[in-house]
Amino acid sequence: MRVFLSLIAALALSQTALAQQDPQYGQPSDYSEPIDSYSEDEVVDAVADFFGVTAEAAASVLERVFSDLGRPVGYVAGEEVAGAIGVGLRYGEGYLTMKNGERHKVYWRGPSVGWDAGGNASRVFVLVYNLEDTDRLFQRFPGVEGTAYFVAGLGVNYQRADDITLAPIRSGVGLRAGANVGYLAYSRNRRWLPF
Repeated sequence: MRVFLSLIAALALSQTALAQQDPQYGQPSDYSEPIDSYSEDEVVDAVADFFGVTAEAAASVLERVFSDLGRPVGYVAGEEVAGAIGVGLRYGEGYLTMKNGERHKVYWRGPSVGWDAGGNASRVFVLVYNLEDTDRLFQRFPGVEGTAYFVAGLGVNYQRADDITLAPIRSGVGLRAGANVGYLAYSRNRRWLPF
C-alpha cells in the first residue's frame, strides 16, 4: 500500500511541476531550428471535427492545454476501450499525424490501479509535444488520471516521458468514475499483453 501511495504522490508532483512550467513549454528556443507545429486554430478545428462538437466547446477544452504546453508538433486521433474494478486495462489504436506530413499507425495499451470502476469506449485525440523523432513515441508514458464518464463528456490528462509530453483528450460513452495511476505503452503493432 505504501508503494502505491508513493507512486501516486510522485506522479501527482510531476504533473504539478509540468503544469507550473513556462507557458511557452513545447516551443522551440530562439537558438534552435524552428519545428513545424500546429496553431491553436488548426487544433480547435481538428478537435471540433473529430469529436463532432462546436469550435467553442473545443476551444474551451484546449485553452488550458495551450496555456500549459504551447503548440503541438503532432496529434494522434483514434479510439479506445477501457475498463476497471480497482485494476484497469486500456487498449486503443489510431494514427499519428505530424505537422511535417508524416503519418503512422499507432497502437496503445496499459494497466492502471486506483479507486476506479466501470467501463467506457472513447474517441481519443492526443496532442503531441517535443517529438522530433517519431520513433521516440513508441515507449511507456506514465500518467495520473481522474475519470468521470456519465453517458458522455470530455476529459484531458498529461503523460510525460523523456521530455515528450502527450495530452490525451477523451470523449467517451459508458459508466466509469474514479481516479487511477498507470501508464500507456505506444507501439507500431497491436499487442494484447498490457505490460
